[in-house]
Amino acid sequence: MARTAFVIALCTLFTSSAFGEVTRTESQIVRTLTAQQNESIALLEQLVDINSGTMNFTGVRKVADILAPRFEAIGFKTRWIDGAPFHRAGHLIAERAGKGPRVVLIGHLDTVFEPTSPFQKSERVNKTTLKGPGTSDMKGGIVVMLAALNALNDVHALDSLNITVVLHGDEEDAGDMPLARNALVDAAKGADVALGLENAADDPSTVVTARRSAGHWELRVKGATAHSSQIFSEDVGAGAAYELSRILTAFYQELKNEQYLTINPGLIVGSAQVTYQNEPLQAQASGKNNIIAPVAIASGDIRAITVQQRDRAQTRMKQIVSASLPHASAEITFDAGYPPMSPTAGNLKLLQVYDAVSRDLGFGEVKAVDPRRAGAADISFVAQEVKMALDGLGLLGGGAHTPNEFADLRTFSIQSQRLAVLLLRLGEQKH
Repeated sequence: MARTAFVIALCTLFTSSAFGEVTRTESQIVRTLTAQQNESIALLEQLVDINSGTMNFTGVRKVADILAPRFEAIGFKTRWIDGAPFHRAGHLIAERAGKGPRVVLIGHLDTVFEPTSPFQKSERVNKTTLKGPGTSDMKGGIVVMLAALNALNDVHALDSLNITVVLHGDEEDAGDMPLARNALVDAAKGADVALGLENAADDPSTVVTARRSAGHWELRVKGATAHSSQIFSEDVGAGAAYELSRILTAFYQELKNEQYLTINPGLIVGSAQVTYQNEPLQAQASGKNNIIAPVAIASGDIRAITVQQRDRAQTRMKQIVSASLPHASAEITFDAGYPPMSPTAGNLKLLQVYDAVSRDLGFGEVKAVDPRRAGAADISFVAQEVKMALDGLGLLGGGAHTPNEFADLRTFSIQSQRLAVLLLRLGEQKH
């Protein structure tokens, strides 16, 4: 099926008279998901109780080993991609061929909580709240995905889709790029739709149509050193500390007002002697107040909504850095990191379809979340490979990346039903 034909089919879907009602098949999917909800929550608790911090390779693989047979039971072929080449545990891939549109479903097995964290187990706070590491970010999203696929299988609808599931083992602390994301990019080549099962803004009335990039920059400054009494002199200049300050002030003054562009210094250090390392990010400095600092280093991130915006900002940052004060010099380097998931007409069209699904199911309107509220995620690596992409379709909650992380179990029925019916309707289009 040509991509253009699929886009036309989606436009037809959005304008068809089928909207405003739920079909018999869709009603059956809703009943199946409702009947199996307790089983799905039990699986979530089982997964949460397994520590799968990114660097706990054994734990990440154990989560994958629990999930793989469940995908295989509904006709998927699974394989494990060993992460040794990119210094992480690896990824679980599940594939099921069909005659319909090619869809990539994206999630991750790992959490930010390593075995040293005191936050290790699930806790049922009340009927609607499950607390624990990875409950909403994003083992809950994997369970939503699996439940939706099971419900589609029960009504024999999976054959109308060509699905690849990519579950990374290193989303929270990615391994060596781009190798760590090659499997995802390969899966998306020629695909029609990419769907991310992150929890995003944890708001059931929103979904992600655009994410900003998340890259790293490192600024190293050198200056002449001398007794502090000589600072500002013609022979010595202002030293490295003032040069670093000049650069950061210019970043702020010249780039702060561009929408969706942010540049944040996360670490700043300068003195007579400095030691610095990038991973884990840390630095030490020693010196005296009567010595002009000869070295200063700053490290931070840059986020942009498009590749073009990011490139423009980096070009200007380099120009600012190069305009050095007397007797000082500086160099800035960039690590591309996560690319942006730029807003596209295709993403908005898919949002319209998803919104109609939500309304038909009685869950109300769904809008695009402000990109400032959506951090970087793996879907960004493939957003430019597909015609349409959405993220934030997983189980919702709050407190992500903190010991207060929880899943709001009331959103399980909302998210699983929306996903299942969306996939069903995509598969029903003529292609």
